[in-house]
Amino acid sequence: MGIVHHSRYLPWLEEARVAYLRSIGHPYDATRADGVDYAVIESHLTYLRPVRFDEVVTVHLALVAGTRATFAIDYLLRVAGEVRSTATTVHGCVDGRGRPVRLPDWLNELITPLR
Repeated sequence: MGIVHHSRYLPWLEEARVAYLRSIGHPYDATRADGVDYAVIESHLTYLRPVRFDEVVTVHLALVAGTRATFAIDYLLRVAGEVRSTATTVHGCVDGRGRPVRLPDWLNELITPLR
C-alpha cells in the first residue's frame, strides 16, 4: 500500500519523548539512575492521514496533565507541515521493582502550571 504500518507510530512517540527529556537536561539514562522509570500505561493514536514511505515525520509534544505518580503527553505528528496523526501517552512513575513512586520534583514543576 506504500504507507507506514500503524505499529511504527509508537516508536516515533518514544523517540520524541527521549529527545525531549534530553533537551530539558534530564536524559533518560540519568532519570533511571535516579531510581525512576516511566512506564507507558496507556496510549491512544488517531490516524488522520497516512504517512507514506520515505516521508519525514516531525513529532511535536507537550506535557498536558499529571497526578502524584502519573503524567500525560500529547503529540502532533506532521509531514511537511500537514497534520497526519495525533496521540496521547500516559506514564506511571515506577521504581526499579515496578512499584509506583511520586513524580520527580523537576517533572512535577513542569506539570504543576498545567493543573
